[in-house]
Amino acid sequence: MIDSHHHLWKYSPQDYPWIPEGSALAQSYGLAELHDVTARSGVTGTVVVQARQCVEETRWLLDLAARSSVIRGVVGWLPLIEDTIVAQLDQWQHEEALKGLRHVLQEEPDEYFARTDFHRGLAALAETHLRYDLLIFERQIPAAMAMIAHHPQLPIIIDHIAKPEIHNGRISETWRAGMRELAQRDQVIGVKISGMATEVRDETLCIDTLRAYFNETLEIFGPQRVMVGSDWPVSLLRLESYPQWIQMLRTFVSELSEAEQQMILSDNAVRCYGL
Repeated sequence: MIDSHHHLWKYSPQDYPWIPEGSALAQSYGLAELHDVTARSGVTGTVVVQARQCVEETRWLLDLAARSSVIRGVVGWLPLIEDTIVAQLDQWQHEEALKGLRHVLQEEPDEYFARTDFHRGLAALAETHLRYDLLIFERQIPAAMAMIAHHPQLPIIIDHIAKPEIHNGRISETWRAGMRELAQRDQVIGVKISGMATEVRDETLCIDTLRAYFNETLEIFGPQRVMVGSDWPVSLLRLESYPQWIQMLRTFVSELSEAEQQMILSDNAVRCYGL
């Protein structure tokens, strides 16, 4: 099983102001913690994803990957809006473990999606072998659609099923319509079943509702584009543990064929990221 989306960090309030003080996230998570939870969950490989928008973190994650028997890929961050991005990509794309880049678009206004300098960076990224992880809320899907339409050669992987606003017992129609539109784009090569628990607006988690979002995503994108991720340790804001979510994922896919399970739990992540 490949966990296609998790994070690691050396915690400090200054470096991670978005982490709630006193929460389960307000501590460091490194290789020791990762190797422990993956071993206990039967996860054999992972993709670690940026949590800070700085080049220093990208280098740190690559260094961790070089020392880990579990991390098989890194989605880092580079300053796509800077004038020097072409030269930076020429340098960084030769890092073997670097598989893609991400910007925290969920925190940006819609105007950011249309910035000329941002599009220049995305165009440069499309000239490399790297992918782009798309991190958005469901309300940002229209802006994201307009953005990726300009870059048909850039492989896109959707994080956290585009973060729907989840209410127990129903599927967001805005999200469903947006995802159907995204699924029509050939460059959208993958979508991650991850990060759903933290998008639930109710006090309690309804497993049937989360399963319904999994099934809807599977129907829209097909088993050849769906992959699984933990969003650990962010997921600990709503879940008790890493193994709890991994077991939930295994339950979601349990009624599918063995071939479909293999695609969703492992093969799609390997193919989409070139692991």
